[in-house]
Amino acid sequence: MKVDNLGFVEGNELKVRVKPCDDCNSFSVNIGHDSENIAMHFNPRFESCGDVNTIVFNSKSGGCWGDEHREGNFPFARGEECKFYINFNNEQFYIKLPDGSMVNFPNRLADVKYDYFEICGNAKCTGVKMN
Repeated sequence: MKVDNLGFVEGNELKVRVKPCDDCNSFSVNIGHDSENIAMHFNPRFESCGDVNTIVFNSKSGGCWGDEHREGNFPFARGEECKFYINFNNEQFYIKLPDGSMVNFPNRLADVKYDYFEICGNAKCTGVKMN
């Protein structure tokens, strides 16, 4: 699923619901300006790229990926719908995970509005709502 005119601005909250497939290795949520300029790449990995039950964060600027950040808390299960919440300011993204815990990732592009939103991988988007 991809949206090119999201209008996600500082102060909004994005509620995302996904259901990873029963054989899901990973899925990702990308927020940014376009596919070459991603402010937040949120990538829960069940078993992918050498990672097991790890959330990998990254950003992409001008088509070049930055340094990965890994989070060990992994409140996702294959085949089970989950929801998480995303908000941000010009310094950080704040993600409330399905278990209620919070993780942060730097807003490396430092903008206060993003229009590009994408969900990739072996998961079905069951809902997106912006408040």
